[in-house]
Amino acid sequence: MTPALLTINTGSSSIKFRLFALTDNLPLLAGGKVEDIGTGARFKASLGSAPQQPVPLAGADNHDSAMEAVLNWLDAQPPSWHWVAAAHRIVHGGDRYTDPVELTAAAMDYLAGLCPLAPLHQPHNLAGVKALAARRADIRQFGCFDTAFHARHQPLFNRYALPQSLFQKGIRRYGFHGLSYDWIAHHLRSEHPQLASGRVVAAHLGNGASLCAMKDLQSVDTTMGMTALEGLPMGTRCGNIDAGAVIYMVKGLDMPLDDVEYQLYEESGLKGLSGLSNDVKTLLESSKPEAQFALDYFAFKTAQQIAAMAVSIGGLDTLVFTGGIGENAAPVRCKIMSHLAHLPPFTQLVIAANEEGCMAMEIQEHFAKELL
Repeated sequence: MTPALLTINTGSSSIKFRLFALTDNLPLLAGGKVEDIGTGARFKASLGSAPQQPVPLAGADNHDSAMEAVLNWLDAQPPSWHWVAAAHRIVHGGDRYTDPVELTAAAMDYLAGLCPLAPLHQPHNLAGVKALAARRADIRQFGCFDTAFHARHQPLFNRYALPQSLFQKGIRRYGFHGLSYDWIAHHLRSEHPQLASGRVVAAHLGNGASLCAMKDLQSVDTTMGMTALEGLPMGTRCGNIDAGAVIYMVKGLDMPLDDVEYQLYEESGLKGLSGLSNDVKTLLESSKPEAQFALDYFAFKTAQQIAAMAVSIGGLDTLVFTGGIGENAAPVRCKIMSHLAHLPPFTQLVIAANEEGCMAMEIQEHFAKELL
């Protein structure tokens, strides 16, 4: 039977999975997702690269039961593979993890301590690890980190203008969406080698949105910082904001810290600006001026920060769009490009995100000899 690796991306209300053969080129064996966990879960799955089909699912009201549904489906397939390990997308690796690691008890304790820095993601990522361990204690589990691709930034790009004592306590810029950017680098290296040595800005635009400036396909700078709030406006997150505004919310408006956190993470961005939705498709179809304003704001701020990323790498040769908005919302891409028309010519590409494929490559590179 073919040894295989299961990749898992656990969100607040979803589990996405793919199964890759641990052979050359990591062929895809199966994949699927459970969505809307807790509010009427839906499960779709398929073998190979076939379109995903609905699978009957009942009672998936939490991540434990959703994980059980995934494992039951995998176990019901013809026994042509045996999966020997699982790799989880984990958003924050802190300053300790710059490469994938095995998720030991000590590693899990450290990662749990980072939950305040990624409250929308980290707790759910770790819940997926625990849910799998409860059902497959014999399977080795590994973490692949969104922060790792940016871990070797120079101090010019990872410091805030704060005292050294605070930097030493972990208040620094980490950056996120690293698995997506690592995949972009891999794709450019293999499919567009003539662009690989140039100055690249990659735009991961989705409900979470950020930019990454690359030189020789290595991360030099990125828009997200210590948390996933910094940088571009996003679906429900505010992006860059005057720190004094946060102080004023607490001291001037007497808002509890939990309420401030909720507003910045859950009620801002496209949702807050439009008063309608964080879904770009909904906003594009709306005739409300607030919806158009939200999209205009998003495109303008994205273009501004693309230009800033170009400063970090001395110019711009290639701009890559990826993520749900970057790949699918052509009007938003066009609006962004219109703000960049004054720049010297550069190549524009749209590349499909593949964080799961990147995870599989990382595990194959670092642990294949142990697993086979």
